[in-house]
Amino acid sequence: MTETVTRPFGPLDFQLVLLRRMADHQPALVEDARQELGASIADMREANKRWQAMLRSARSRGALSRYRSVLGPPEAVVRRRIGDLDCEAQLWPVPLWPDLRFEVLAGPGGAVWNEWLVRAPGIPGPELHREEDLRPWSCTVDEVARAYAPARPMEGSAPTRWQLSITLPGGGTRVAEFTWGLLQRLLP
Repeated sequence: MTETVTRPFGPLDFQLVLLRRMADHQPALVEDARQELGASIADMREANKRWQAMLRSARSRGALSRYRSVLGPPEAVVRRRIGDLDCEAQLWPVPLWPDLRFEVLAGPGGAVWNEWLVRAPGIPGPELHREEDLRPWSCTVDEVARAYAPARPMEGSAPTRWQLSITLPGGGTRVAEFTWGLLQRLLP
């Protein structure tokens, strides 16, 4: 990857942004993924710096427009009903995780409600029956919430982080921590 900042910010850069936040909890997995992308640590830092500048720019476009400009047209647009509100899920492929999609959930008027990684439509998720099945990067928030229902959502430590309090089969409560919707670790 080149370090030229004049090139458009694209899908490779976006994957580096996802990895940058995940590096706090899974540095070895991030290192392997970064190398798979052919990117340096400096490339990852630069991508994150550019992403943050886009978010904070006075001329910043709306979140949905930003994702479309960075990732291109979505692979799929799915209408959903949540409670009594209609919304739209836009899905983009993420080469690092071919079985996942980056989902942006937008409400009426295009306001972005959520942005995270989800399982690609038609791709079966992992079998989640035991604590050992909850391996880093193996499952999404939705998959863990369904497998260990009733899961209790908790506030994450950063805007792109989520936590679920879950009860394991046979008892015992753990907190599953996610970054961009992908499981990072289990906390006591």
